[in-house]
Parts: sequence; structure tokens; C-alpha cells
Amino acid sequence: MSVSGGFQIDTTERFEHLPGAPIYEAVIGVTAHITSPWDEAAVRAALKQGLGDYAYLDSIREVEFEGKVEPGKQPIQNIHDKGWKGHRVKSPDAKHVAQFNRDGFVFSRLRPYQDWARFVSEATRLWQVYREIAKPDEVGRLGLRYINRFPLSLNERDIGSYLQPAPQTPRGVGLVLGQFLHHDLLTVPEHPYAVRVVKTLQEPQGRDDLRCYAILDIDAFTLVAFEPADEALGSRLEDLRWLKNKVFFGSITDKALAAFKEEEPNGAM
Repeated sequence: MSVSGGFQIDTTERFEHLPGAPIYEAVIGVTAHITSPWDEAAVRAALKQGLGDYAYLDSIREVEFEGKVEPGKQPIQNIHDKGWKGHRVKSPDAKHVAQFNRDGFVFSRLRPYQDWARFVSEATRLWQVYREIAKPDEVGRLGLRYINRFPLSLNERDIGSYLQPAPQTPRGVGLVLGQFLHHDLLTVPEHPYAVRVVKTLQEPQGRDDLRCYAILDIDAFTLVAFEPADEALGSRLEDLRWLKNKVFFGSITDKALAAFKEEEPNGAM
């Protein structure tokens, strides 16, 4: 339990298990200052040795766009290639994707989400591989992000069935909500954390999926740099998980909660 002043983070609190949790993607992201040389061929060879059956997916390059607009002149756009940034790899079933970058590490679990223990265990294992290669001496930001998707009727788009509070159209007009974007940044009193919450609509993605979705995107993250010790990283992850869960359960309706208890497994909180 983390206690500071009147606000308590209680990592011993147990949240309800949801067999049908709407988790589309779960992400742990670490921004780090590294001390080891970051050579493309050497890093790829080290990853091949350290990751076992993970497969190389692609390389990541960093590109910077710069634009300039002056009255009476054609806009000028410059593209600066800042070079190779890192490698992206995937597990044999393509459900785990990881990025090993010169400025940090990102681990994603795609649906179906399993449970926290397996998610954080695999992320920690790959983070240790990154630490061995990059030798970071400081973590600038640690983030825990869960992207949740709720299927909606194309005709009704009854967002209020899932999210609370839900967006409202003007009273007495009879218009239908076509799109919305709601962005909150929540501070955590007397703790070095914050939570970014985004609620929006996702339109149908193509012929194979004609549904639209309400999105609840929760990103809990640290605000103060710290040394990359295992205990420090682990305790902060537990705090961020508690914050993420409090925001999730405080953002969905009772109707949604009941539905997630009964649906086919798609993850567990």
C-alpha cells in the first residue's frame, strides 16, 4: 500500500474478475536513458540469443518532420531521418509484441488478454533482456495502458450502456451522435502518478467488421524518474495497476459490468 497524506493507493484491494473483460490491448512502456552503444546488428544478434522463439518483425526508424509556412510562398516541408531506433519482435502466436528502442522498451499483449500475472511476468522477462543489452541507468517514465473496446449498434450507438458519464447530444434536437472525443488528465494527490483517460468512438474497420466501438483508453504513468531496479519497477507497476482498475470500474455502467461477467473470455482484470 502506498500512502501519502490523505490519499491511499491500496494494492491489496481485490477487483472483480471479469471473464468477458473488453481489453483490446494491454501495454507496458518504459522510457529509459541507456548507457550501452546502440548498434543495429549487435542489438539484433543479442535479441535473437536472449528471446528464444520470438521472431523479428521489423526495424524502427525515427523520422522528424519540419514544416514552414510564409505568406505568399509555397509551404516548405523537410523530413529528417534520425536513423535506426530499434527492433520490433513478436511471439510465435503474435499475441505479444515488444519494441527494443534506444530510448526505451514497450511490451504489448493483444487480445485475448489472459491475466495480470502472465502479462507482467512476460513483460518483466523481456525487460530483463532489454536491461542486459541497453544497460539503462534511469527510467524517465513508466506507463501502464489498457485499451478497452465496447461493441455498439450502428443505428443506436448507445454509448451510455457502457460508459458513465456518457456524451449527450443537445436536448430537444433529435440529432444522432456521429463522433466524440473526451480526454481527461487525472492527477493523483501527493503521489508521483497521473492517469490519462480517453473516450472516443471507433468507426467500422472494414468489410470483415461492420461494428463500431466505444473506446475507453486508460494510461496510468509515473511523473518522476527513478533507478531501474527490479523492486522499484515492480512496486510502481502495482500502483499503476491499482489506479488503472479504479478508473476502469469507475467509468463503466452496472449494465456493462454485468455483461462482462457473462461473456466469453476475452481477458481478466
